[in-house]
Amino acid sequence: REAALAVERSAEASASASATAVPSTPSSAGPSSAPTAPPQHQLPDAKLNEVAANLAHMKMILYGEPETPPNKENALDLAREVLKTDLLTLLITHLPHFEFECRKDISQVFSNLLRKHADGELITVNWLASHPQLLEALLAGYERPKVALNYGIMLRDSVRYESLAANLLPSAADAPFYKLFEHVESPFFDVASDAFASLKDLLTRHKQRVAQVLDSQYSEFFAHYHALLRSENYVTRRQSLKLLGEVLLDRSNFAIMTRYISSSENLKTIMILLRDRSSSIQYEAFHVFKIFVANPNKEPRVRDVLLRNKEKLLAFIADFQNDKADEQFADEKRFLCEQIMKIEQPRPPAAAD
Repeated sequence: REAALAVERSAEASASASATAVPSTPSSAGPSSAPTAPPQHQLPDAKLNEVAANLAHMKMILYGEPETPPNKENALDLAREVLKTDLLTLLITHLPHFEFECRKDISQVFSNLLRKHADGELITVNWLASHPQLLEALLAGYERPKVALNYGIMLRDSVRYESLAANLLPSAADAPFYKLFEHVESPFFDVASDAFASLKDLLTRHKQRVAQVLDSQYSEFFAHYHALLRSENYVTRRQSLKLLGEVLLDRSNFAIMTRYISSSENLKTIMILLRDRSSSIQYEAFHVFKIFVANPNKEPRVRDVLLRNKEKLLAFIADFQNDKADEQFADEKRFLCEQIMKIEQPRPPAAAD
């Protein structure tokens, strides 16, 4: 209790100090003028040290020490006090104000608290589920490159729990979830990579839940997702293609896959990526393309696209990445050629007698 309250007091004091600090204003008096106020968000060292010390104490209670395991009762009491005092809100909201080691401690404390349960109830998870604005704050952390990775770790720790992932997955076209696609395109490589890791976790951890969301948000979701496939960034295109294949081939997403491969526009998008300059992107596109070809019940427009490009596709696949010493890959190519060769114009219905 004392540790939680101490962090709360010091975090509140730090936030107050940050709010009252103002940027320095240039003076015509030159270098010899009176000292200016610290820049905004620059906190007094004493307060930063106080937060760091109290968080270290909390970490010790939750994790124990090298030779001493944590006292479970004390750790649970601490978790209850953190929730009672609304300390998590302060730590998440003001995390950018703290130093690197302090931010790392916050993410470790957060991760441990998520695992705390009493009477069969995950108390922190349930508390966070009733405070969705904090989950959105974790997602918005990608807007701050300096602290994006700290927020990203906490976000993925949250996504492990279905009730929290459900709050993050989209239910409307303007859902905060769709901002994640912008962060995947961040000019900062580490931010983009971390955001993609979070997107992948959200789309693969809770399969039944994701299938429901993709069904209800199909058009909006794939509009955003195809923007990643058209990205100018090689890594974004490759990772997005690979994840698309994983999502479509997951058994839980059978209805989504069927809907996706019924679109001739989707097929054209993948065929363009088959011609990408990168052999790695071509390879990932191939694994999505084969889902269209292997479908025994092709939609007429999909069949027409394949039929119009039949000879070109057969020649392309025959020469496609023949340097790979992979028998399964060679078998897949042979299978696709066989399926494409079977595609013919449907016969017109017989005339009535």
